[in-house]
Amino acid sequence: MGNRHHRRRYWLLKTEPKEWSWEDQRSNGGISQWDGVRNRQAINHMKSMAPGDRCFFYHSGAGAVGRRIVGVVEVVKPWYATDDGGKEGAVDVREIGEMRRPVELEEIKEAAREKEMKGFALLRQPRLSVVPMSDEIWERICEMGGGFREEEEEG
Repeated sequence: MGNRHHRRRYWLLKTEPKEWSWEDQRSNGGISQWDGVRNRQAINHMKSMAPGDRCFFYHSGAGAVGRRIVGVVEVVKPWYATDDGGKEGAVDVREIGEMRRPVELEEIKEAAREKEMKGFALLRQPRLSVVPMSDEIWERICEMGGGFREEEEEG
């Protein structure tokens, strides 16, 4: 019958901390417009996002911060055009919680030998800024980081 619930999907969103950091995301009530994506494949991923989907917030810069997953955001508004031609757009995301322990890229590479981590697009296409992930990879990374701080929800 109609009115089926959307099955939550999982993603990884990369950002240079000097351009948009976790601290920036947490300001302004934790809601922001995720835009500025230029890669066609990454844009197509964003267009398939739906409210309720969860995303790891990944700092991609080198230096002191390093490449690592630092938090979790949730899609609150699906893709919409941000220019007249409809070529550029965004999704709105809301902060859900900070990782209890950041998960470093090196740890993810190490875990990639495990069966459930095989084929993770972050490692196959390292330059892609919006990366889909399976439920298994999401769960494994949450486990690696000790989960994230939020009101725990059952479901």
